[in-house]
Amino acid sequence: MTNPHQTRPRNLTRYAWLSIAAALVTIGLKLSAYLLTDSVGLLSDAAESVVNLVAAVVALYALHIAAKPADKNHNFGHSKAEYFSAWVEGMMIVIAAGFIVYTAIGRLLNPREIDNVGIGLVISIVAAVVNGVVAVVLLRAGRRFRSQTLKADGQHLMTDVWTSAGVVVGVLLVALTGWPWLDPVIALAVGVNILVAGYKLVSESTDGLMDSSWSKEDNRELAGIVRAFRSHEVDIHALRTRLAGHHRYVEMHVLVPGEWSVWKGHDLIEEIEQTVQARFEDVEVMCHLEPIEDPRAYGDYPAEIQLQDAGPRTRYRHSEPPAIPEA
Repeated sequence: MTNPHQTRPRNLTRYAWLSIAAALVTIGLKLSAYLLTDSVGLLSDAAESVVNLVAAVVALYALHIAAKPADKNHNFGHSKAEYFSAWVEGMMIVIAAGFIVYTAIGRLLNPREIDNVGIGLVISIVAAVVNGVVAVVLLRAGRRFRSQTLKADGQHLMTDVWTSAGVVVGVLLVALTGWPWLDPVIALAVGVNILVAGYKLVSESTDGLMDSSWSKEDNRELAGIVRAFRSHEVDIHALRTRLAGHHRYVEMHVLVPGEWSVWKGHDLIEEIEQTVQARFEDVEVMCHLEPIEDPRAYGDYPAEIQLQDAGPRTRYRHSEPPAIPEA
């Protein structure tokens, strides 16, 4: 029997295959443009597409792992594999940026004339359009499924689009002005921009591996849902959230009168869990039931999502737990 509280991981590998196909197409186009023009800007653009291919293969593997169900060695599933993929992709972007900067400096010191500008630019623009379309598809899927891997791959491809745009402008300016040094200068600027993008991606992925909480907006909405269950008999605190790839987790402590039956307390918890799961996808909710009269039920965690009361006050304040009545 399937556990209704456990979500099945989604298989998103089809998006990785799309990214691999786009990388293969753009590598061929951009290398052709470089061989025709001998532009270091176009060479740097082609180098980033090679990185795109490697990153897409890594993303494919990570999404394959993330789609595996929980097992005896990974009781909470494999969704965090996506963060490793995004981290690797960020590092690949940094490496690509380093190569672009190195090549640009060398060409700046030894400028060369650019040939066949027209056909080279047309080929580069076609490659940019291919990357742009695929980037939009990946970013939309990443937001829809909360996939860090797809977001990273989409951001990487969108960075490539801006790289191509910068290179096209650089090559065009060289053709118009006759100043060959503009080509490596544009490539150098593009390399620095890519370096910044790679750093941001690595930082976001590292944050994900550290069990970061949900977004402020989602936490605020969750708090509103949970707050609705508080009353003169029921209190809730120790509300915490964390992300693991596209999976989301919620924990909270539900305090009820000690005289309640286990059955009644369990019914309340089931209602809370079902309400949260009806609003948020791919979420697992864990509620810890405690007697509201027990002082040990208070002050559990130094960091939790605060539940400002919007309705009736609860019977007891967190800062003033009641004493256990004497027998």
